[in-house]
Amino acid sequence: MICNVAALLALLAPAALSAWQSGSPLRELAESRGIRIGSAVNPAALKNDPAYAATLAREFNQVEPENAAKFGPVHPQEDTYNFEPVDSLVAFAKAHDMAVRGHTLVWHNQNPAWLTRGGFGPDRLAAILQKHIQTVAGRYAGQIYAWDVVNEAFEKDGTLRKTIWFDSPGIGREGTAYIEQAFRWAHAADPKALLFYNDYDAEGINAKSDAIYQMAKDLVAREVPINGIGLQMHLTLKPPLIADIEANIKRLTGLGLQVQYTELDVRVPLVDGAASEDSLIAQARIYNDVAAVCVKFKLCTAIQTWGFTDKFSWIPGAYRGMGAALEFDANYGAKGAWRSVAAALSK
Repeated sequence: MICNVAALLALLAPAALSAWQSGSPLRELAESRGIRIGSAVNPAALKNDPAYAATLAREFNQVEPENAAKFGPVHPQEDTYNFEPVDSLVAFAKAHDMAVRGHTLVWHNQNPAWLTRGGFGPDRLAAILQKHIQTVAGRYAGQIYAWDVVNEAFEKDGTLRKTIWFDSPGIGREGTAYIEQAFRWAHAADPKALLFYNDYDAEGINAKSDAIYQMAKDLVAREVPINGIGLQMHLTLKPPLIADIEANIKRLTGLGLQVQYTELDVRVPLVDGAASEDSLIAQARIYNDVAAVCVKFKLCTAIQTWGFTDKFSWIPGAYRGMGAALEFDANYGAKGAWRSVAAALSK
């Protein structure tokens, strides 16, 4: 569905309108700003859907595996690794002059049964995690430029989430020390990779983002090898508090850290499987507003969505009655969201 043109044009600066009319892909606009524009990628879709591959290569200069590099998929048995899907994405990126971002080395979800049911104590878990990080990050040294080392370690109230790595039973390090240890192991595996902490619902100023900021400040002060914070940005049509997002990015970049949008999408309600014109216009405005904040900051270095086409979005499966969250529709047509990101990159 194409948004009402008059309403959409109000979002577009003259330079962005020119870029839209000329058909400039997002990656060209992003590269002119010195920023990466990316998408999380399903390697199976990349292999099986030529339109998916063509659109990805044309529009984006950064890719990230959606699930293929998570602990369970990449390390299904204690002595077995499945690198083929990630290898295929790395090869595609190399062929199309794209950067590759890694996701994720430490997470409480999508861990294999051999790990979660193994009854391992802290010392054994620490050895397993260290070997995993060394093996995965080490394999892609020089090929994957950045990693989400630790993902979603904090609860909404700013306390640490109870996980196998932290305290259930944990790797034997109190508080954020297990996070610090993971960063040190990742740095040892690939000293040149940029290392990020990544989380959701921490875009603005709140208890969770305060806790992340305090952790980051402490790690930086003690010269722990952390290079940035990933803001996931899973949004709804409730307009985000842009001033809060800007304030949060300002304080994080003030530490000398990069900030990247890592999983941006804006889900909308569906009626009979379709989004209304008004919803798509509102969605486009949100895409424009959040992208425009990033481009204000030299150290906000990437805008990445969680997928790029509604054909393969995770949203309908996770949020009943919701969808149409991305820049391209299921037929790979550019939506208002695409035009709005182009507007922000062109200002």
